[in-house]
Amino acid sequence: MLMAASAPPLLTELAILLVAGTLIAFLSSRFGVLPIVGFLIAGVVIGPGGVGLIGDIDLVGQSADIGVMLLLFTLGIEFSLDRVRRLASLFLGGGAIQVVLTTGIVTAIVAAFGVDWRTSIFTGLLVSLSSTAIVLKVLAERRATTSPMGNMSVALLIFQDLAIVAMVLFVPLLSRQTTGPADVGIALAKAVGIIVAVVFVARTLVPAILRLLARHQSTEVFLLTILAICFGTAYVTSLLDVSISLGAFLAGLMVSESRVASRALGEVMPLQILFSATFFVSIGMLVDARFLASNLPLVIGLALGVVAVKLFATAVAGVLLRQPRAVVVSSAMVLAQIGEFSFVLERAGEEVGLMPAGLQNGTDAFISVAVLLMALGPYSVRFGESVAARLETGDSDDWRDRPLDRPALEPDPGEHEPLRDHAVVNGFGPRARRIVAALELANVPHTVVSMDPAAQQWAAATGRTVVAGDVSRQFIADRAGLRDARVALAVDSPPFAVEQFARVAREHNPEIAVLAWAADPADAADLERDGLVDHVVAERQAALDALIAHALGHFEVPEPDSEAVTHAVLHDDDSEDDRPSP
Repeated sequence: MLMAASAPPLLTELAILLVAGTLIAFLSSRFGVLPIVGFLIAGVVIGPGGVGLIGDIDLVGQSADIGVMLLLFTLGIEFSLDRVRRLASLFLGGGAIQVVLTTGIVTAIVAAFGVDWRTSIFTGLLVSLSSTAIVLKVLAERRATTSPMGNMSVALLIFQDLAIVAMVLFVPLLSRQTTGPADVGIALAKAVGIIVAVVFVARTLVPAILRLLARHQSTEVFLLTILAICFGTAYVTSLLDVSISLGAFLAGLMVSESRVASRALGEVMPLQILFSATFFVSIGMLVDARFLASNLPLVIGLALGVVAVKLFATAVAGVLLRQPRAVVVSSAMVLAQIGEFSFVLERAGEEVGLMPAGLQNGTDAFISVAVLLMALGPYSVRFGESVAARLETGDSDDWRDRPLDRPALEPDPGEHEPLRDHAVVNGFGPRARRIVAALELANVPHTVVSMDPAAQQWAAATGRTVVAGDVSRQFIADRAGLRDARVALAVDSPPFAVEQFARVAREHNPEIAVLAWAADPADAADLERDGLVDHVVAERQAALDALIAHALGHFEVPEPDSEAVTHAVLHDDDSEDDRPSP
């Protein structure tokens, strides 16, 4: 017999957080406030400094740590090892310049007010870090992660995330604790060793495991494996006193080497969204609203000083690396805030008696400034893009004529410009291959979405692109460009799968034309009856003939050309069977 029991503490805190956070974020969005800002506001309202709905911040903080970990994991998946290698000079050179320059300037300013040099350096380290969570979230929403500005911003963030390992170990030295330079060297050696091991595993073991799992096409097992790689790698790095966030990023790099990387992103993204929201709310909960209200001029002044220093330091890094003006300006604005890892560093300093800027209420001031700049972060990205757009014309010639030995910030060759007015083919069975061949012969732009490993092998062998994953996932649908497509085709799936695909297509794009194939005329009639599918054909070869003609008709291919394409495709190989494929 099941006995009634009180809710566990974590459930209580998360329930309050999610309900209140969702409500306040929704209300914020009605007034045109971005979701991230709404979550931060929600944290301020429900935290101890507000109405005090949340009692145990530590429990919420643990969930927030998972959010940061998943965010860095997804970044690692999108950031392949090849891309890291191409940007190595940028994040090593540019990142070092930006962090050292920011730390030096802030140290000099704080010391000028009579603060001792140890506290001044500590304050400079706090300011040198930018918000990986904010920047990645905004760049992903604007599809700018692999743009030139996104490349530079993310490269500098990677250096900062690596630097936090050394910073946390360096802080005790500032307070004359027992930690010595040898300890810092050992920790850095561990980090380098982990990176080397990850690169080896990423190139050998992980792709083989994921290919094996993908053949079985079990969503549950695939998701669990992806999460096991993420959490397992993060845990191993924590045992070696290395940041779990860095471990999660390295785990993402391992997955990025597999052909099913986009499918992995689609599976993990819902969890990442959930825990990332928890993270932003938890950051807002740290703010003491009473302190902020009574010291608003001080907070605003400090925030303006932080922005000025970070704009200057990032711009200098970009100029020294000879980047275009548009990239320099936009990247500087994107990184002009304080990051979530600064809170980790601040807690490490507090444990050894260091206070930000040596102020009596230094912690409250630091948290207020950091959260204020985080809240303004999404808007600084938009402003930076608008300013960069005005400068791009003057940079265009320099961009084309840039020498090969410069650290060019070119878009990732694995990324392509988003398609518009194209066809989305779901699945890669025998009929889908014929449809794709016809679209290619007719020069119709198209995207293939499939979880079938054979599709990935075909894409790798022929130089084509296949989006690996389930199109019902928001991330996969966005990758396929379903929102901007003209036609959607499902020609190798059973009726229930066709219906699901049609619903997803309609949700993203009400104007899209949905075409399908059915093995049985009765199934075809059922699919058309509900209005989800515009045109369904049946009866093997004749049906495929009609379906190709119908699809090409939506792209205004002349009838003679359509007939020629259909004949060429259907008479290439008549031996394909017609069994539905997943």
